[in-house]
Amino acid sequence: MIMAVLWLPTREQLIFGPIALLAPLVLTLRRGEGRGELGLSWRGFVRSLWILPASVLLTLFGVLVARRFGIYHELYEADFGHVAGYVLWTVYQQFLLQDFFMPRLASVLKQESAFVIGGVLFAAAHLPNPTLMLATLAWGIASCWLFRRYRSIWVLGLAQGLLGLAFAVCVPNAMHHHMRVGLGYIRYHGTHATHAASFNGIPTK
Repeated sequence: MIMAVLWLPTREQLIFGPIALLAPLVLTLRRGEGRGELGLSWRGFVRSLWILPASVLLTLFGVLVARRFGIYHELYEADFGHVAGYVLWTVYQQFLLQDFFMPRLASVLKQESAFVIGGVLFAAAHLPNPTLMLATLAWGIASCWLFRRYRSIWVLGLAQGLLGLAFAVCVPNAMHHHMRVGLGYIRYHGTHATHAASFNGIPTK
């Protein structure tokens, strides 16, 4: 359902998107697991808190490298609403991956295989964006391992949001199309394509 929604036009996404995203939430909560098992407890948050400063350091390193090679750029939509909305979305992505998909994968696969398949599914949700797919494959596998060890959706979601924002400003828009996936990636054109061409030194007139 989630994959199908990504390939729908905007109006249809607004109709069917909430259904595709809320259905896993309802099914997960019906299992009746506690906050600790779901990775929503304070204890898991504290134990995994080191992940956030590590993400900050990685972000700063990425920005320095991007500036050094002249590819750093501002966020396409840098207002508080869009940034906060993106971070909330990354938290929910981690909930979907860790609390809905991973328990099912772990029930039929060995732990290491479940981590890899979880990462593959996470990357597949970012089709057909090749740069995002590579990044989310690595992060998907790493986040599955980190959740298994520390069980904190909050920290992993915040870390993903931070790293995602760093990815957005450190990788040229011409490569990741403003972090779009599905139909949005294919339809990346017009003024966006013009800006991307200008960024890469291609004449636009």
